[in-house]
Amino acid sequence: MQNEVVSREQWIEARRALLLKEKEATKLRDSINAERLALPWVKVDKNYVFDTPEGKKSLADLFDGRSQLLIYHFMLGPDWEAGCPGCSFLSDHVDGALPHLNHHDVTWVAVSRAPLDKIAAYKSRMGWKFPWVSSFGSDFNFDYHVSFSPEDLAKDKVFYNFTPLQPADANDELPGLSAFYRNDKGEVFHTYSSYARGPEELIGTLMILDRAPKGRNEEGTMNFVRRHDEYEEAPKAPSCCH
Repeated sequence: MQNEVVSREQWIEARRALLLKEKEATKLRDSINAERLALPWVKVDKNYVFDTPEGKKSLADLFDGRSQLLIYHFMLGPDWEAGCPGCSFLSDHVDGALPHLNHHDVTWVAVSRAPLDKIAAYKSRMGWKFPWVSSFGSDFNFDYHVSFSPEDLAKDKVFYNFTPLQPADANDELPGLSAFYRNDKGEVFHTYSSYARGPEELIGTLMILDRAPKGRNEEGTMNFVRRHDEYEEAPKAPSCCH
């Protein structure tokens, strides 16, 4: 199916109309960002301990000397054989951003409940460099509503994305992004969390596809996504000479 074909003048007129809406969306995004920065904070008093390649670390230790910490709740459960394809898709975009984040006083860390050896094996397979630690044996994932026990899933509702959710629509692991701040006293505060499609803007490939002629060209949310080492060779465009 092909879109309507018009003259250049008609296309300019339609494009200008869309540009007005794009500018509105940009201003709305700026406004939302300002409200996000103005959110109240919650002091984190619980002592969370993570397994890392350098040994046991607290939540405060994960800041790595910086004042801001972004934690990506990566879906990789203790008994999973591989990481979530969607989480992997997002994580493919992180390594290039790390120098910019680190030099802007932000540390990025992925956290999963899988044991450290399983994390290390999958991280090596994917070729990633960003820090990734295990919360196995900790309440961290449960307290931030991205992991659910069999008992949780047996209830009438589970709490995800700030909303009661039918267990049938949940999973033992779900994705999310959480932000934390550490002050000069060493106190840690939870400042923000986002779930489901909330962190979607971090996925640069989707933002690029949104500008391609066919857009995301998907039948369901990111149903086309595979781990980057699982794609078959893409079919080549038909040649006019064949």
